[in-house]
Amino acid sequence: MKFTCNKSILLKEILIAQDIISGRNALSILSNVLLEVGHNKLTIKATDLKVNFETKIPVQVIESGKTTVFCDKFLNIIRNLPESEVEFEKNDDNILTIKPIGQHIDFKLRCIPSDNFPEIVNVSNDNYFELPLFEYNQMINHTIFAVSDDETRYFLNGVFFEKSGDKPLMVATDGRRLSYIDSAIPYEINDFEGVIIPIKILNLIKKLSNGEGNISIAIVDKTIHVKLDNQKISSSLIEGQFPQYSRITTEVPEKKAIIDRNKFMTAIKRVSLLAESRSRRIFVTLEDNKVTLLSEESDIGNAKEEFDCEYEGPKTVIALNYLYLLEPLKSIEDENIEFCFTDEARPVMIYSSPKSNFLHMIQPMQVD
Repeated sequence: MKFTCNKSILLKEILIAQDIISGRNALSILSNVLLEVGHNKLTIKATDLKVNFETKIPVQVIESGKTTVFCDKFLNIIRNLPESEVEFEKNDDNILTIKPIGQHIDFKLRCIPSDNFPEIVNVSNDNYFELPLFEYNQMINHTIFAVSDDETRYFLNGVFFEKSGDKPLMVATDGRRLSYIDSAIPYEINDFEGVIIPIKILNLIKKLSNGEGNISIAIVDKTIHVKLDNQKISSSLIEGQFPQYSRITTEVPEKKAIIDRNKFMTAIKRVSLLAESRSRRIFVTLEDNKVTLLSEESDIGNAKEEFDCEYEGPKTVIALNYLYLLEPLKSIEDENIEFCFTDEARPVMIYSSPKSNFLHMIQPMQVD
C-alpha cells in the first residue's frame, strides 16, 4: 500500500476518528483506524462498536491496499508534520512509513492487519430521507441539553426523534425539565417508529456539519445512519419506552410575561454568582410589569436584580434552577420570550415571542 495526500485534509478526518474511539484500550483493534486506498480515494473507518464513522478523501494512489494503525499515535504524528503533501507506504512487515515530501522526516508506525476490524454496515440509499441541515441542527440545539445523565434511567439518555404527520420532531427530558421542537414546515420523509438517539452521535453531527445543505438520515434495524457530504456516521439506538410527552406539551398555562431574552440571560448570570452551588436555586418574582431575580441568602451573601417586562397579574414568586433557565435561553434566537406559568408549583413554559415551533418546560423547586 502506497499513497500521498495533503496533511491538512487527512488531519481533519483523523481528528473525528479519534473522537469516536477515544478512551479505548491501546491493545484493542477498536483503538485503531482503518485505512484503505484505491481509485484515488482514501477510505477512513473508525468504530467503538456503538458509533461508526466512515469518510473518503482524495489521494494519489501508487499502490492499493488497506491496514489499520493505532489512531492516537497516528493522529499525533500527522498533527506535528509540516504543512505539505505526505507519503505513506506499508511494507510486508506491517510497518507504515510516513514521510513529508521534500523533508528529512521519517516515522515508522507498526500496523495491525485489517482482517479483525469490525465490519461497518451500510444501508441502501432508498432508506434515507433528507432534512435541511440548518433546521436539524436547530432541533439538536433545542433539546440536547435536557438529556438525562442518570444511567439507571437509560431511556432518558438520548433525544427522542419521531415523525408526527409530515413533520419530524425531537424531545428530551431528564424528569425535571423537558424540551420539545418540531420542524418549522412539513417535509416528505420516510415513515419510522419513534427512536431514542444517543447524544454522542448528535454532538458528532453538530461538529461535522457546516449548517448548509441537507442531512440524509436512515433508521434501520435499531440503528440510525447519517450522511453528510463525504462522511457517513451511524449509531445504535437506545432501546426503551420514552415517556409520553404530548399531554404535558399541550397544557396551556394561565399567566404570561413577555421578557427581553438578553436582559433575562445576563441578569440570571449575575444573580447566579451568589446562588447556592448544589441547588442552583434562584427566585423569579413577577409583578406590575417587572421581573426580579434573587439568589437565596447564604453565609456568602445574596444578589438581586430587577428590570421591566410585560406582565399584568398577581405577584408570583417561582424558585427555579438557574442552569435550567440559561440553557434553553441560549438556544433561542428571538429578541423576546414568553415566560408562561399557572402558579409557583406548576411547570414553567418558555416560548419565543411570538410563539414558534418549540417550547421548554421547567419544573419549579420549593420556594421555602
